[in-house]
Amino acid sequence: MSDAAEFVDATLRHEGDPDRANVEKARLRSELRFYGASVGAVRGTIRDTLRRYPGLSHDEITALSSELWAAPVFERRLAAIVLLQSRVRMLRNSDLTRIEGFVRAARLPVLVDLLAIGVVGPLLGRLDPPDRARAEIVRGRWATDGDAGLRRAALLAREAAASERAD
Repeated sequence: MSDAAEFVDATLRHEGDPDRANVEKARLRSELRFYGASVGAVRGTIRDTLRRYPGLSHDEITALSSELWAAPVFERRLAAIVLLQSRVRMLRNSDLTRIEGFVRAARLPVLVDLLAIGVVGPLLGRLDPPDRARAEIVRGRWATDGDAGLRRAALLAREAAASERAD
């Protein structure tokens, strides 16, 4: 694991609360593990990570998001989403392949929704027309995929992208 991923994981574990973890796991009816860190703690951890490791490149940001996503821990996956949200301007239409993998592995509607609305929608909304056209081909494929989460992400991302362009 990279230094940045270790920092995020250790901080989230430290911020965790076993009681909160049990409540969230039951509420979301998820098979993921939970540390019990609050959403604010996750956001603060990513903010601190970006301060501690300034100047992360596109490839480093996307690699870190994959490292965080790899463990089946809710807060780590949420941290990956927050990281991508915070650096959405760095993302490219080619990053949709990685995000598709995240959506397929999410198996939790709240994670799918956050990826679609907070990452994919803003990404699509800011792309120039040629890149947007390529990205829309991918989103269109998602819309007809057999995976319900991917279909949901396609719909939510389209709505979020339209909203992004309207602003």
